[in-house]
Amino acid sequence: MNLKDVVDSYMQKVPEVKEYCQRCLRTERWDGNVIVMVVDAAFTSIGLNYFQAVVPKVDKFRKEFVEQGKIRTLEDLPSADDKELERIWKNRRSWQMAKSVACYLAEIKREKRLDDRQALIYWARHARLGSWEEDPIGEIKGVGINTFQYLRMMGGIDTVMPDKIVKRVIGEILAEANMQMPSTDIDFVRLVEQIAEDTGYRAIELCWMTWLIQSEAGLSRIEKYSALLPRI
Repeated sequence: MNLKDVVDSYMQKVPEVKEYCQRCLRTERWDGNVIVMVVDAAFTSIGLNYFQAVVPKVDKFRKEFVEQGKIRTLEDLPSADDKELERIWKNRRSWQMAKSVACYLAEIKREKRLDDRQALIYWARHARLGSWEEDPIGEIKGVGINTFQYLRMMGGIDTVMPDKIVKRVIGEILAEANMQMPSTDIDFVRLVEQIAEDTGYRAIELCWMTWLIQSEAGLSRIEKYSALLPRI
């Protein structure tokens, strides 16, 4: 089957994905709050169900710390009390990762005289997939290639995360189009970016599509979380 026809058949199931991805590329997820985006990435990194486990806890953090003014900027997170934070989310590694990412972005912010959002965008534009493990954020304990790519996406880069769901769905597409699955994560990301270009989509749209066509309780995620998705 023709590659574009296969990709089209998947993308037609989630027409709303373009709008969600545009907001991500504009660094406007979570109302454009970079602290919340960093916490989202840190919680997501341990592999729990995003909509059922991660989003409610990120939202609780937003309400109790950000909305209450306890954590306003990137500089505030590294000095936040661990015991207070762990009332929201018990995984200490997630918080250490979030604090380390915030600390590095705060350095960029200070050196370049930027705000939080501009600092994330600046880092994302200068971070390189091919050398991600040598990147100051890539070197942070707990940050794998998926977290690295997720942060780049939220910083406005049109790319993809090579996580297990993305690989599974893209693998199905490749099989239907008689194409081979790449052997490394970096080659996988580059192939999906090329497929997006060849088929008239954005790589980030293919990435989000793989997550949103999954079903929970008999509904696709795009149906089940239709009220939530425009907020995140």
